[in-house]
Amino acid sequence: MATSPAGAFDFAIVDESQDVSVAQLRFLASMGAGRKNALFFAGDTGQRIFQPPFSWKSLGVDVRGRASTLRINYRTSHQIRAQADRLLAPEVSDIDGNTEARNRTVSTFNGPDPVVRVLADETAESVFVGDWLRGLANEGLAPEEMAVFVRSDAQLDRARKATAGLKIATMPMHLAKGLEFRAVAVMACDDGILPLEDRLATAGDESDLEEIFNTERHLLYVACTRARDYLLVTSGGEESEFLADLKGI
Repeated sequence: MATSPAGAFDFAIVDESQDVSVAQLRFLASMGAGRKNALFFAGDTGQRIFQPPFSWKSLGVDVRGRASTLRINYRTSHQIRAQADRLLAPEVSDIDGNTEARNRTVSTFNGPDPVVRVLADETAESVFVGDWLRGLANEGLAPEEMAVFVRSDAQLDRARKATAGLKIATMPMHLAKGLEFRAVAVMACDDGILPLEDRLATAGDESDLEEIFNTERHLLYVACTRARDYLLVTSGGEESEFLADLKGI
């Protein structure tokens, strides 16, 4: 970044911009002060999980007609990316009318098809996930190349049972942002957990409910796309409605 004599930044590059808050964008708009090309934003609206949508234009940041979509994916196999994209609409739009088409992205490599499995109960799920992880370990994957994600802290015990003795990272989905693993298991994708029942109960109207469903979908999308080569998604009982979309049913 270059700096002016007064010490302020002349230019700013903002990553993960889909999760910028109203206050943060106001600060950045003030920093840009209307100067041409003072701000550069990089983000993916499909990964918006922390902030409700709002108008950037109304806050002084207008990217309409100036945005470009990067269409080459270097991180995730074609099979994982294509299946995870089923969770989202072919086009994602923001309040200002910027539209991002998601169906023309390509990955640079192939891998095995993701596995989506609904087990009879939590015990059967933990056994299945544990066997899957141990199978990959036997093929040469190191513990640090694998991870297990669940919706929230309340499901971490299920993940820990599956990873017993394996020293594999387990964490809630909202901590998945920015991470990458060769193999990922996303567990406890049950009805009432994804989308999270407690969040649905807070909806004041249909608009709130739609936003909760959207962010919960995006949360699952983020968790699935942390996987580079291998992806397993499981439920330990009645499955989340999102799994039907993930399976393409």
